[in-house]
Amino acid sequence: MHPVVKREVLSPNVTRLEVEAARIAQVRRPGQFVIVRLGEGAERVPLTIADADPEAGTITLTIQAVGKTSCDLCLLQVGDAIQDVAGPLGEATELIDAGHAVCVGGGVGTAVVHPMAQDLAAKGVKVTSIIGGRAKEWVIFEEELGRYGDVRVCTDDGSYGRHGFVTEELHDMLAEGGVDHVYAVGPVPMMAAVANVTKEFDVPTTVSLNAIMVDGTGMCGGCRVSVGGKTVYACVEGPEFDAHQVDFKQLADRLAMYRDVEKDAFAGNRCMIEGLAEAAGGDTAP
Repeated sequence: MHPVVKREVLSPNVTRLEVEAARIAQVRRPGQFVIVRLGEGAERVPLTIADADPEAGTITLTIQAVGKTSCDLCLLQVGDAIQDVAGPLGEATELIDAGHAVCVGGGVGTAVVHPMAQDLAAKGVKVTSIIGGRAKEWVIFEEELGRYGDVRVCTDDGSYGRHGFVTEELHDMLAEGGVDHVYAVGPVPMMAAVANVTKEFDVPTTVSLNAIMVDGTGMCGGCRVSVGGKTVYACVEGPEFDAHQVDFKQLADRLAMYRDVEKDAFAGNRCMIEGLAEAAGGDTAP
């Protein structure tokens, strides 16, 4: 069993849990994930590790409430426990060793770029983070990322930071020059847009395709994506790939296959999600 030792509601539908997982905390690396299972017969869910404390023996998971299992996880309180936490799984992020890296995070994906920024800064790499949300209350990990470099915030409604998308801020930065690599994690349309912008400036870019992962072992085949014209399994060969080689249209089409099921799951758990949003002071739109 893996007890929850700390819980925090970060935005209307995102909750951060710190759970005991001592062996994973010792060896996890940026980009890797765990498979969690609440109890017997429960769904197995892949979650990227947002942080770890080897001394305390804990890892941090950041969960977006969109369906039954994610809602159940978000509703856990300090003292509750997750039955199984397996990992770390997946290939670690290939980080540059010098220069200037830009970490772009959208929504809950901002939590995923956090360990990248953490390790890049430890290497002595200059780090700039560009993060976004629909409004101020949806912006997460600003303070944490600020420990490793400059943070630029964008919101769709202009309620905080720059009024606009993260890609607009990124475009302006790339136009100034001096960026050696971009790491981006967020909704598929955002990552596709980032790839288009960085391709224009010929800047190497890495994206995480963790959103399509299902069982985390490659056995179900649900995470198949096309990268460089070849079919790969995101959960065992990734989840991170060269953004300029990813077939984002195929990825979006594959994700759309589950849309009706996700809508049904969201509707069935809306009362729980509304409770989470009320605690954070926001709305519940997915």
